Amino acid sequence: MDLGTINARGLVLLGCGKMGSAMLAGWLDRGVAPGAVWVMDPRPSDWVRGLVERGLNLNAPLPSNPAIVLIAVKPQMMGDALPSLQAIDSPETVFLSVAAGTPIRTFEAALGGTRRIIRAMPNTPAAVGRGITAIIGNAHTEAGDLALAEALLSAVGQVVRLEDEGQMDAVTAVSGSGPAYVFHLIEALAAAGEAQGLSSELAMALAKATVGGAGQLAEAAAESPTQLRINVTSPAGTTEAALKVLMDESRGFPALLKEAVAAAADRSRELGQ
Repeated sequence: MDLGTINARGLVLLGCGKMGSAMLAGWLDRGVAPGAVWVMDPRPSDWVRGLVERGLNLNAPLPSNPAIVLIAVKPQMMGDALPSLQAIDSPETVFLSVAAGTPIRTFEAALGGTRRIIRAMPNTPAAVGRGITAIIGNAHTEAGDLALAEALLSAVGQVVRLEDEGQMDAVTAVSGSGPAYVFHLIEALAAAGEAQGLSSELAMALAKATVGGAGQLAEAAAESPTQLRINVTSPAGTTEAALKVLMDESRGFPALLKEAVAAAADRSRELGQ
């Protein structure tokens, strides 16, 4: 991360809810000085208020030439929040949005058509440093702008770059909304364990550890998830019996998840209209 640029010119965080706070914590851990950060939030958490003692600027007049502005407010609050950025008049400032369903053209219309704007889609595992974020910049962003955004976002997980903004709806449906699908899988797996006679506490502990461990193994292993699945599946064994149900083409997991992801992507497109 280019700490020199950020600490010298400043970083503005518009909205500091769960996602904004997770990112801010990651930046401070990486060496961003609290005094180089401006947070704009009408209802800051006690944690954010406590950072004022370390120099953080809370709801204070903004610098005119910050290195980057992270826009982390909910889409429905965008109309009220964006005018507060009018004090930033530098053509060198990068505006980085993590607002779901809000296209780049919305920010160009509100902030000016020549602004350097990057759209990003993170996900909630950023809160534990295990997120993944996809980014795409407008025509005015330069290689250094994308590198700065990637460095900032890598403080809370992996970063991938998109070739076209149209891919963002699919990204939203897969990784943006994806943690909720996994949390529901944990709920369903635990409930299935209870139905087989386990206590609710034991079933939930088994489900959480199994899903969390399998996810880590899938990321760390050299083998593909397909091969990892095959490795666990003994012929005519218990896993094979379960997978025959889950992988049923008409009512199984693949068809259902494809339908769910399509519904999320369609809704993302609707929100971007």
